[in-house]
Amino acid sequence: MGAASTRLLLVRHGRARAGDDGIIAGANGCSGLSDVGRRQAEALRDRLTETDAHVDVVLTSVLPRAIETAAIIAPAIGEAVSQDCDLCELHPGECDGMRWEEWRATDGFDPMTEPDRPLSPGGESLVTFARRAVAAVDRVVTEHAGRSIALVVHGGLIAAATLHLLGFDESLLRGERTMWLDPENTSLTEWRRDDERRQWTLERYNDAAHLESLT
Repeated sequence: MGAASTRLLLVRHGRARAGDDGIIAGANGCSGLSDVGRRQAEALRDRLTETDAHVDVVLTSVLPRAIETAAIIAPAIGEAVSQDCDLCELHPGECDGMRWEEWRATDGFDPMTEPDRPLSPGGESLVTFARRAVAAVDRVVTEHAGRSIALVVHGGLIAAATLHLLGFDESLLRGERTMWLDPENTSLTEWRRDDERRQWTLERYNDAAHLESLT
């Protein structure tokens, strides 16, 4: 009998309407998937159906683009059992729903060079977002240890989780950034943990082969 393991499948949502419209998409600004995003999610659903993907538990953020993606791929992996705000993308604060060009013209700054500065009043900085994202992933894994978990979430959360499981800490956010993780819409990132050794293995990152049929 093989050693007990936990599988973590991170699924990025499909292309969002707010992204196409240049809208800062927190809870107020997010309006779900674009037509392209729905086709991307459908392509992922078909791929997962063909591979008979086994998932024990599916969770999403509370943002419409993630919820809609999870609903489209549900026939292949199962319905989401709950929505968790801690799995959201960075909370933007008062600029939620504003156009990015308006934010850049008024309060805009480079979060990469000021990682402790909130995007706007009431929002998160890159550092506080990363802390929240990492804590959420660790909590979910603890709650569902030994199972196959799918999180239908966001690019920033996938990047934060990936860096965390690779062993990087938040000092990376404050130093000179020599790399950037930017997973594709509806891409798959898969981790597997040997629960006895407490050791993670990255099985795949940014796997978006199903999008080739859409180009």
